[in-house]
Formats: sequence, C-alpha cells, structure tokens
Amino acid sequence: MKDFFSKLLTGMSMGIVVALIPNALLGEILKLMIPHAPALQSVLNMTVIAMSLLPILIGVMVGMMFKLTPIQTASVGIAAMVGGGSVQQTAEGLFALNGIGVVINTGLTAALAVLFVQWIGGRLKEYSILLMPTLCILVPGIIGLMTLPYVKSSAGVVGVAVDNVTTWQPVLMGAIIAVIFCLIILSPISTVGVATVIMLSGVGSGAANLGVVAAGVGFAIASYRANSLGTALAHVLGSPKIQMRNFFMKPKIGLPMLITAAVLGALAGMLNVQGTPYSAGFGLSGLVGPLNYIHLAEGGWSAKNISVMLSLFLVLPVILNLALIYVFARKLKMIKADDYKLQFD
Repeated sequence: MKDFFSKLLTGMSMGIVVALIPNALLGEILKLMIPHAPALQSVLNMTVIAMSLLPILIGVMVGMMFKLTPIQTASVGIAAMVGGGSVQQTAEGLFALNGIGVVINTGLTAALAVLFVQWIGGRLKEYSILLMPTLCILVPGIIGLMTLPYVKSSAGVVGVAVDNVTTWQPVLMGAIIAVIFCLIILSPISTVGVATVIMLSGVGSGAANLGVVAAGVGFAIASYRANSLGTALAHVLGSPKIQMRNFFMKPKIGLPMLITAAVLGALAGMLNVQGTPYSAGFGLSGLVGPLNYIHLAEGGWSAKNISVMLSLFLVLPVILNLALIYVFARKLKMIKADDYKLQFD
C-alpha cells in the first residue's frame, strides 16, 4: 500500500509540474508583453490549454510510474480526464475547457483506473486495444465522474476554511502556512499539487509562495560553498527540492529557512500579499509569485507595491537567511557548508 501511494503521488506530482510549468513560467510575462505584441496571445492560450490537460497528464504519468503497457497507460489517462472535471459541456452542447479540474478527484480516478487495469491484466489478450480504453471509461471513469461533485465541494470547503482562518488571523496563519510550504517543498510532496488541490488563494497563497522563496534562497546561499554557482542558483530558479535527501538526513540544516519562512509569512499577512492556487507553490521560479502579487495588489505597479515585492521576495529572504545561516553555522555550530553538498553521480 505504501509503494502504491508513493507511485501515485509521484505520478501526480510529475503531471502537475508538466502541465502547469509552461503557464507558470510564461503566463505573467506574456500578459505584460501582449499589449505591445498581440501575436503572443496565441502562446498564452497554448499554455492555458496545457493546464487544462492536467488530468490526462496525471493519468499518463501515474500509468508510467506503475510500468503499465502503452495501451493501459493511455487508458488510465482517458479515465483520469473523464473524472478530472477539466472539460464541461455548455448549454449549447459544446465541450469547453474549464481550468485544471479537481486534482484530488483526478488522482482518485487514476488510482482506480490503475487497480482496474491491473485486475484485468492480460485477460483481454488481442482485444485489449479495443476494449481497454472503453472499459476504463465505463468503470473507473464513470466512478470518478460520480465522485467529482462531492470531492469538488469538499476541496472547496477546505480552501474556504483556510481563507477564512487566514482572514481572521492573517499574521499567525501567514507564518504557519509559510512554514508548512517551506517543509513541503523539501519533501516528496508537490507544493503546486497541495495548493491546487485545496485551491489555496489570497493571503494564504502569498504566504505559501514566500515559504517556498525562503527555502529556495536560503538553500542557495547555504549550499554555495559546497556546490557550484549553477547548482546553487538551481535552488531558486528550479526547486529547493534537490536538497530533499540532505534535509531528511539532517533536518537541522533547514532551520534558518524555516525561521525565515515564518517571518516572511507573517509579513505577508500584515501587508496583504496575495496569490492564486497556481502561484502558491512556485516560489521565484518564473517570477510567478512576485508578478501575481503585483497583479492582485491594489494599485498594480505602484511604487509602494514594487517596494513590497522587492523587499519580501528578494531583499528580506537574502538578509534573513544570511543572518540566520551565520548564527547557526558560526555561533551555534549546528550546521556547516558540507551539510548541503549535493551528489549527482
């Protein structure tokens, strides 16, 4: 059971990243450029379409993790698309893309589809290519379609609950959410997946994003002496998740980043730093977090908002991490540069 869920979560995480990364990296930048270069609208549209393909990508990635045959893998993808909820029928009878769907139900449908094709095994023989896709629609796909409205409402309740609590206690909850996402980015779990599953938005999303920023910037600074400059920058431009093994071996190496995350999260609550479910887990990658803050902040590209953006997303993460890494390394002797050494061979 542990192995099953590990493969399921890994496949879901891979599908989420593949589907959302193009829009995350290009979306906000393209929106700034489109008024001056209208032809780029088609590129933005393609990244949005890629996001709506999330359910089928999750299904395919999950199928690959379980080493299913190509036909079985494609069938799992179809079932996941049916249960994902990213396609809806309009009043005119047309089918329209509707965001990324409900990620939890997509994963549930993909899991049922995997169990289903494993149960069937090779019983269909030469008729597999004819019957497998149809059966995956009729059994796990229909089950996913039936559970979709219930799972969607449940996920919505969780998201609303987080939003409400964050509204009541923005500073405290901002700090807690930032620390949680700082920990998640250092685990096998996808921050983007968690944020999209519960549809985390508003200050909760902004705080979560700053938690990822704290981890990325902090590990880049701490690992610079033990690794190359390019590897250090990969923590920020890519993901601090590359430190996952070192963090699990020595959790104390993450203390400076966790404290930084708490401070930044609290400031997010104080200064009303907001985000979307799709920006919460990316940190500084693609400048998704900073640009979403500017986009959602009252006044847009005002001097005040630009100052807040530069302070919270760049200046403070660097200053706080530098100071805390110095304290934990030189004063407390709890960490050292070699603790952050990455081995890729």
